[in-house]
Amino acid sequence: MKIGFDNDRYLKMQSEHIKERIAKFGDKLYLEFGGKLFDDFHASRVLPGFAPDSKLRMLMQLSDYAEIVIVISAADIEKNKIRGDLGITYDVDVLRLRDEFQGRGLYVGSVVITHYAGQHSAEQFKAKLEKKGIKVYLHYTIEGYPSNVPLIVSKDGYGKNDYIETSRPLVVVTAPGPGSGKMATCLSQLYHENLRGTKAGYAKFETFPIWNIPLKHPINLAYEAATADLNDVNMIDPFHLEAYGETTVNYNRDIEIFPVLNAIFEGIYGENPYKSPTDMGVNMAGNCIIDDEACCEASRMEIIRRYYASLNRMVRDGASETEVYKIELLMKQAKIATEDRRVTAAARERAEELGVPTAAIELADGRIITSKTSDFLGASAALLLNALKYLAGVEHDTKLIKPEAIEPIQNLKVRYLGGKNPRLHTDEVLIALSLEACHDDNARRSLEQLPNLRGCQVHTSVMLSEVDIKIYKKLGVDLTSEPVQTARKKY
Repeated sequence: MKIGFDNDRYLKMQSEHIKERIAKFGDKLYLEFGGKLFDDFHASRVLPGFAPDSKLRMLMQLSDYAEIVIVISAADIEKNKIRGDLGITYDVDVLRLRDEFQGRGLYVGSVVITHYAGQHSAEQFKAKLEKKGIKVYLHYTIEGYPSNVPLIVSKDGYGKNDYIETSRPLVVVTAPGPGSGKMATCLSQLYHENLRGTKAGYAKFETFPIWNIPLKHPINLAYEAATADLNDVNMIDPFHLEAYGETTVNYNRDIEIFPVLNAIFEGIYGENPYKSPTDMGVNMAGNCIIDDEACCEASRMEIIRRYYASLNRMVRDGASETEVYKIELLMKQAKIATEDRRVTAAARERAEELGVPTAAIELADGRIITSKTSDFLGASAALLLNALKYLAGVEHDTKLIKPEAIEPIQNLKVRYLGGKNPRLHTDEVLIALSLEACHDDNARRSLEQLPNLRGCQVHTSVMLSEVDIKIYKKLGVDLTSEPVQTARKKY
């Protein structure tokens, strides 16, 4: 993929801008961190050149200034809310995040449980954290939040919340996912700091939407596609336009909440240091785009991928038709269709030609490789072997795994494990390839090409099993599938 984003410039510019914002408030800055601190693959896909851990690396440059507070909602603990990208619950992710941060030399000061109302599961989680020596604070649900400002900014509102003990000038407030209560945690701290005579400030760091590029820029449209399930809408910031006469981009939730934030700031300090939601942000990503067309093209492809992800979730009863319809409208705004993604068109054409499930991959050099379902292999497993052979310079007709090596695995699956499908999944074919690599040079050279699949595009004519989806994700491949379940397909 053509590079469109200067990651080194971003790391330097972003850390310097956050230092400047800290200096404006003197004593302390509470920085609400939206999105993912690491593994931000959406950003790396729409801003080619952006490293998935860029925000974490940027924070590491501020490690002497910063401490991290992780926020989790008691309601999310109660209902075992799961991170869709990782398949783990939010409470488990809190521990994972803490380990990841501390493993990078960042100080994690505490965990805050928000929306607390005596939930048993939240109490259990609190006890579990405290047993590990982690400080835990409780923040309560405030009746009429966020509109009842007099109650919110009072001893019976924010005043009831635990005061979070912090020791560094930059307090990064992050969470496993949206709706955890990061902003409310920051504002509660401003209230408590003010009571203690500390001049504390608040800022927001979210990569998207990018405020200083056009509203309908493909990067910002891709953000809307990514958050279609949350019904986020990018908007011109009317407060910024009125205050400065400048057009900037924000999103509906921040714009809608700003009058309330304004009242809360005035209730705490007597005035609001910010004239608009855009003012609150510290994101410098828009200043580090070095090839706009490369980012535009990458973003268009991301919208198509998001469209397929929503279609697949809808088939599995996990997404609404409204979500799918919204992304279809975004595709029209971006003037794109699914066939604009080369690999998608290739897999479809091959399926129509052969009448069996097929798959296609676009490699880094632009070459498209296809595969089909056979008696031994599913299309996704066969695709891996075909792509690896091409990358290793092995002839297409060469059998990397001999049929006599596949048959015992099929026998195990069906005869002993009660499986219905004898064909090898991607994990099974990779294990078989690894065994062959011990004594076959072609298999060894092909196996060594696995890292070169990262960032490649794949499309399949039918939906894959969870096993196959996870393997492609681990390989770093961008996978999409037609919203067709194999059991329902009449091949």
